[in-house]
Amino acid sequence: MKIKKGFAKRNIAGSNIVVPVGNTTYEFNGMITLNDSGAFFWDCFTKDITIDEAVTMVTGEYDVDADTARRDIEKFVALLEENDLIEK
Repeated sequence: MKIKKGFAKRNIAGSNIVVPVGNTTYEFNGMITLNDSGAFFWDCFTKDITIDEAVTMVTGEYDVDADTARRDIEKFVALLEENDLIEK
């Protein structure tokens, strides 16, 4: 799974902000603010990866067990899907 094209993550004044770019600005009116974990998850899913691969990436970066990482990633992915931000 992968985040749709047309979004850019920027660090603005210490905040991680995702904004639509190009033609996506006509479809998505707003911006997304991410905490540091959310920004890391976002970066993981800019590539086409599985949740298992994301869990491996997260546990390699953060001091967190695989079950906790999986729950957090699944919540994040659910939010992406609810907002139609995942490529189908």
